[in-house]
Amino acid sequence: MSDPDIIIPTVIMKVGSWLMQATVVLVVLALIYEYLFGRKIKDIRNKHVVVTGGSSGIGKCMAIIAAKKGANVTIIARNEQNLEKAKEEILQACENRNTQRVECLSLNIGMDYSTVEKALTDLEKVMGPIYMLVNCAGLAIAGKIEDTTPENLDEMVRTNFLGTYYCIKAVTPRMKDSKEGVIVLMSSQAGLLGIFGYTAYSATKFALRGLAESLEMELQPYNISVTLSLPPDTDTPGFAVEELSKPMETKVISQTVKLVQPEVVAEKTFKDALARHFFSTVGWEGFIMVTLCAGMSQVTSLCELIAQAWLMGVLRLIGVFYRSFFERAIKKCNN
Repeated sequence: MSDPDIIIPTVIMKVGSWLMQATVVLVVLALIYEYLFGRKIKDIRNKHVVVTGGSSGIGKCMAIIAAKKGANVTIIARNEQNLEKAKEEILQACENRNTQRVECLSLNIGMDYSTVEKALTDLEKVMGPIYMLVNCAGLAIAGKIEDTTPENLDEMVRTNFLGTYYCIKAVTPRMKDSKEGVIVLMSSQAGLLGIFGYTAYSATKFALRGLAESLEMELQPYNISVTLSLPPDTDTPGFAVEELSKPMETKVISQTVKLVQPEVVAEKTFKDALARHFFSTVGWEGFIMVTLCAGMSQVTSLCELIAQAWLMGVLRLIGVFYRSFFERAIKKCNN
């Protein structure tokens, strides 16, 4: 055996070993740095937190967490009866029921901007300036593109995208004036990956990614943080309705991910938002997708950056494996 046949593999092994050791050291140092100097969790006690889609599901869970942390809370949704029921639950969760306030507002946030702006301006006169806006209002109507009606498309665009955009646009000037605030956008894992049967839904959730990244750049100089939450399928009333419209192919693909409880998503999202993290995910699949799709998004953690730089190539291979499984499942459904 010639010398190059021995030297080259040896050098490759040594370089690989050195890189692994260097990565471990970097991660350890990053963890130590973040523990000592990392971003402090924001305190929302006595602050005004507004949650759209707050009468059920993830939104209601977010509102309950805010109440437990001592915030004054306003929930927004359309159904007045559901709002009143949710309001009572949130009141029960308050850290101090003698001082905290909980209100509800019936509003169609996707109808038109002037209505949303007036409603939120009037709300601030009563409840105080909005410190944290959590945009949870949304819906999913699954279906192939030829089966999606213009009415269903319009409803998803208005609720998922325009409603979120309108609410943020309405509160941003006053947040800028006070030079503080937290904005949360509730997207979906389907906002990073197009999935069979979600041609309309994914499009509206992908739009929130672009909105969040642009917004983060605009608001960073004003001490306003932006968090994009990307939950998997979550066990909410909205998910139960969504199941009724899912094509068989979409159901098969969805079965690859475990259904998550809304409390888990809300707890993680709230924690990430108060820590000023840009992305918020739940589970291994969420970690894979955010790492693969990080692009040029804001870096809010040194550990996050190291993981993305080191693992992106390997996770790309895992992503291709998932994709091939989806394609086989689709073909099987059509046989």
